Amino acid sequence: MRTEFPAEALEDPATAAAEAAIRRCVRCGFCTSTCPTYVLSREELDGPRGRIYLMKDMLENRRRPTAEVVQHIDRCLSCLGCITTCPSDVNYRHLVDHSRQYIREHYTRPWGERWFRRVLLAVLPHRRRFAAALALGALARPLAAVLRHLPMLRPVARMLESVPAPRLAGSSGAPVLPSPAMFANAQPLRGRVLLAQGCVEGSLSPEVHAATRRLLQRLGYEVIVSEREGCCGALAHHLGEHAQTQAAVRRNVEAWSEAGEAVAIISTASGCGSMLKDYGQLLRDDAAHAGSAKAIAERVADVCEFLDRAGLPKAAGPSAVPRLRVVYHPPCSLQHGQRVRELPVRLLRDAGFDVELPPDAHLCCGSAGTYHLLQPDIADALRERKLAALHGTRPDVIVTGNVGCATHLAARAQVPVLHTVELLDWAYGGPKPQGLVSGGATA
Repeated sequence: MRTEFPAEALEDPATAAAEAAIRRCVRCGFCTSTCPTYVLSREELDGPRGRIYLMKDMLENRRRPTAEVVQHIDRCLSCLGCITTCPSDVNYRHLVDHSRQYIREHYTRPWGERWFRRVLLAVLPHRRRFAAALALGALARPLAAVLRHLPMLRPVARMLESVPAPRLAGSSGAPVLPSPAMFANAQPLRGRVLLAQGCVEGSLSPEVHAATRRLLQRLGYEVIVSEREGCCGALAHHLGEHAQTQAAVRRNVEAWSEAGEAVAIISTASGCGSMLKDYGQLLRDDAAHAGSAKAIAERVADVCEFLDRAGLPKAAGPSAVPRLRVVYHPPCSLQHGQRVRELPVRLLRDAGFDVELPPDAHLCCGSAGTYHLLQPDIADALRERKLAALHGTRPDVIVTGNVGCATHLAARAQVPVLHTVELLDWAYGGPKPQGLVSGGATA
């Protein structure tokens, strides 16, 4: 695509990178077939090609964003399915992120939108604040049915609706504590790994980190965390908050650099993992942190990547668990953002589970970080479409690799929704996942 950016604009590295991405686009339209919002609306400006036109015009001419332009860019999920499809290797990811920063700096949103975004930024990236908000939300959850009918309070209703329902009787809500039997076949110490804690996973699904620790320890790895670690920065990044993003990334780079030697930094939330692997790009112009950021990014691995690298014991799994019918939902941040596609399915099958993929597995479920809060109608439509495909396989359990996807789907799913590592931990000597104990799956 031809561009005519002013020379002085291209002196900014981020603008120059955006211009380079735009120039690679040949307007073929392949991306539209894999864009969830285009598939729903059939609206050109709600697909990647149409958004690139809008971003080009806005950035090239330094225009103040209009409400219409902002609406179409806001509707982008950043699922990155277009990047997987694109034959011209357009870096849409960095283009849309730069455009969101530009919008944040040059567009004044209505008061209600500004307030809601500030609340999200003040609560979600902070583990303790989020845990407290979750506890209060559980108490206030019944009010959502009333608040959703009041336009000014609809965002509050949406947040309350997103609070997971209380666990069913028979589940304590606390992760299963390790027992000696779980480590009877533990391997000798092979190294040390850092476990990325994230912002919300510890409160929404603490059993995922518990399962990860048990499985890695049985494989011979010491698992540590850094208490200085904070939010990965993805939430602020996707809201266009450049300064807050950079501060979050620098904090984690410093924290993990000081944590000592570790063979890998393990992410169990693929949305965080995709962000962490981009740290080198995000701090490329920071002379004090660029080298460390690049080194940190190179050590990040999704838990499935690391388990495959470490090698799961071949004989321990298949006879240890019932042959559940599992349907796997590939998170966009894993299959498109990190290019990890077949691996989780292979690990689950090797562990003895019958695993299927749903139709249109490449399409987003609608969670997309805070997207399900900011664009609830589209998010709900995508969830309905995704659950229809998942339920169509008649599964005993839905499995995914991202806490956001799991929480979003579980709110309406007819069967339990688990993380991949929960089933793998069970197959290789760990306890039965709590979601199966309380969720009533056949097992």
